[in-house]
Amino acid sequence: MDNSAHPVRSSGGSDRAGEWMRDGAEVQPNLTTGPRPWWESRLCMVLIVLLSTLPLLYPPIPPLVDMFGHLGRYRVELAGPGSPLHQYYSYHWAAIGNLGVDVLVLPLAPLLGLELAVKLIVVLIPALTVIGFLWVAREVHGRIPPTIFFALPFVYSFPFLFGFVNFALSVALAFLAFGLWLRLGRQERTTLRGWLFVPISIVVFFAHTYGWGMLGLLCFSADAVRLHDRGRTWFKAGFEAALHTSVMAFPILIMLAWRSEAPSGMTTDWFEWRIKWRWMFSALRDRWGAYDIFSVAFAAVIFLFALVSPKLTLSRNLAFSAIVLACSFLLLPRIVFGSAYADMRLVPYMMATAVLAIRFREPGNRGLAQMLAVVGVAFALVRLAGTTASMTIAANDQQAKLAALDHIPRGARVASFNGLPCVVVMWSLPRNGHLGGLVLARREGFSNDQWLTEGLNLLRLKYQGVGSYGYDPSEIVRPNHCRDGLHRTVDDALANVPRDKFDYVWVIDVPPYDPKLVADWTPVWRGPGSILYQLH
Repeated sequence: MDNSAHPVRSSGGSDRAGEWMRDGAEVQPNLTTGPRPWWESRLCMVLIVLLSTLPLLYPPIPPLVDMFGHLGRYRVELAGPGSPLHQYYSYHWAAIGNLGVDVLVLPLAPLLGLELAVKLIVVLIPALTVIGFLWVAREVHGRIPPTIFFALPFVYSFPFLFGFVNFALSVALAFLAFGLWLRLGRQERTTLRGWLFVPISIVVFFAHTYGWGMLGLLCFSADAVRLHDRGRTWFKAGFEAALHTSVMAFPILIMLAWRSEAPSGMTTDWFEWRIKWRWMFSALRDRWGAYDIFSVAFAAVIFLFALVSPKLTLSRNLAFSAIVLACSFLLLPRIVFGSAYADMRLVPYMMATAVLAIRFREPGNRGLAQMLAVVGVAFALVRLAGTTASMTIAANDQQAKLAALDHIPRGARVASFNGLPCVVVMWSLPRNGHLGGLVLARREGFSNDQWLTEGLNLLRLKYQGVGSYGYDPSEIVRPNHCRDGLHRTVDDALANVPRDKFDYVWVIDVPPYDPKLVADWTPVWRGPGSILYQLH
């Protein structure tokens, strides 16, 4: 192996491009000498990490779509022997690739309380992801490029805002691990790397399977480029890279055992190009469609500018990683083993990786670097401000509605119904869809909003006689003129709820319904867009 510190011309580079290798890492020659610019200062890096947590500081509970449902499951996980939850649910530990936050709340919740512990964990996810982005960029480029700011908004991506917290945690860990993989590869410490990444891959896998898969793709693609730059042919480089990344293959055995014991969920919606295109422009989907789509387009314009600019180019390392992620996105179906949005989850991180790949061709581009840094910071701050405003609006609305819980006794059985409009795509995320999860988390009662897909989470239903009103998606209702084949209309839901199995019905932002259906129910609380009825 070549451990020399002397620059070696990259086998894939050109004299005009000025792409160099040092210890296996591509560097930007114009940024490796002289004083560090302001965007590389430690103060700037610390501020970036701290600011990434800003949108989540005010809300008592992170207002992510699925977050309240997860809180309900965590309460069952932590329930003591005398909890009323035991008559409704059970929680069975198993070796599945979807345990990230479930495991972390075990030591933290007794110390901090469940809701504060979960908030702390979720607040740390964007910060860890930003640190991962910074580390990867530093290892690949030799210094922090000014274009990194255009990648930072993808930390608050559609899958994170939807509340896929185990997945988002696993991605944060994957980018941190990827930075370590690049560093040890650059230092030619591949034996140590191989030993370290056996347990690292297991940790990422148990956080979430998809993050483990993403880590494997990133490490394979990066090592293939590194080995090719050492003089291997592409075929040999790919073969050796596969051997190197095979140290992360042990979770495959866990996954095979897990899938053999669990019911086989459906895997479907292959090559749905219309939906895949929707995921592309929805990478930053939050509340305001034009604003979110423009933000994705702006990041894409910066990437395209790097492709056509004579002063910018792409690191082959990260460009190849982005290509590998893009191919995986195209090949993945929408639903894998009953887990939805499998392909969508890759999109924002694929885009972030592509933006992280941007680098300079030639020395002497300080002016352009300063301009890109200023524009990038402005872009990141605008997105951060928008996300903070959106989170604040959602948190205030949710806290007003959650006042209903003060009127629900401990152990009560509650059917919550949340209204969605009769549209194919509603851009603003339906953040109140799982408010019923707080019935479990705060009142230790029963709610009809929990996910009970065996093999995907560890919650089991013990309460009998509720039929399809016992689990997700029975909490979602549509207008009476809407028939989508999955959700009930509001009148149908209210008319057929098993009244002997529930003590309360909680309607939240529902469309108009027939008042005769609730004529014999007692409204015990009214709030903004919400009514709590007691059944008799």
